[in-house]
Amino acid sequence: MSGDTEPLVRRAARRLRGWGGVAAMAVACGLTASLTLLPLAREGSDAAAPGANSGAGGGTGVGVQVKADTCRNPEASLTPSTEDGPSVRAVKERGKLIVGVDQSSYRWGYRNPEKGVLEGFDIALARAIAKDLLGDEDAVIFRAIPTNQRIAALDGGKVDLVVRTMTINCKRIEQVAFSTAYFQAGQQVLAPKRSDITGYDSSLRGKRVCTAEGSTAHEALEENSFGAVFKDEGDGTKDDADLLTVPNQLDCLARLQLGEVDAVVTDNALAAGQAAQDPAVELKGKPFTKEYYGVAAKLGADDLVRRVNHVLVGYRQGPWQAAYRQWLEKDLPGIPGPPAPLYK
Repeated sequence: MSGDTEPLVRRAARRLRGWGGVAAMAVACGLTASLTLLPLAREGSDAAAPGANSGAGGGTGVGVQVKADTCRNPEASLTPSTEDGPSVRAVKERGKLIVGVDQSSYRWGYRNPEKGVLEGFDIALARAIAKDLLGDEDAVIFRAIPTNQRIAALDGGKVDLVVRTMTINCKRIEQVAFSTAYFQAGQQVLAPKRSDITGYDSSLRGKRVCTAEGSTAHEALEENSFGAVFKDEGDGTKDDADLLTVPNQLDCLARLQLGEVDAVVTDNALAAGQAAQDPAVELKGKPFTKEYYGVAAKLGADDLVRRVNHVLVGYRQGPWQAAYRQWLEKDLPGIPGPPAPLYK
């Protein structure tokens, strides 16, 4: 990032004092962290083709078999297994599982300002995987990565897995290997309560809409923006202003609070947490997609994916529900359980 990080954060802090007190100030802290603490350089994006670099290696447990030669069901994954392969052995020899996570998405993966530790639904799942692999839920190294660096982090061997509200889709299964789905979400519009925006519709015409680079929300606007302004000049170049398209999704909430954008398009699961942080914003309209989150690994790490799927079989039997009640139910009520797994 450029040298104007501190002025931006100070400006955000001043503006946020009228946007929900302590919770809103936590957003400013999250923005600070996302701008200054992320260890990965901006080397690529989730939309980039996979590289060849080497490095770090349901409601029931019964899955539904689907054909592997179609993208009709991109969330179909490999059958579970506890057998060790090269990727699993590499993790065991290291003694630590390296996981790419978010550190600024409230209730999913965020740094608790009082405890100074990462918490949330995705963090709980990452710890469950580490416990199964290494016998200790603390045998995990968390690496905070921006939205647009999830695939690059896997390709570059910086992480073994990404557990970061990552949607499984046909494009991404050509770039990374996904586990079975562990959560169902959908894209939705977040805007100030006083706004005349009504949802993902013509009310977006002429509005400035923020999304994260490499996100499915950005792809949705590329297909149909309803006349919204959603691209920065110089997107993806050194001249990118990171105003309408940002590296981290939470940056969009800060832009919205500063009045620099009119709305945000993101997963409703993430937006619900943001609305909980700021009582001045709300979800508009209804979700306009159905999306499934999966744990991502590098292409070819089949043994690791099978092991994660084995973990998820047991996780769906109780731990998932406990994590949901602890982290998500208050802000995202009414979800009866995890999606059933699909297998190739």
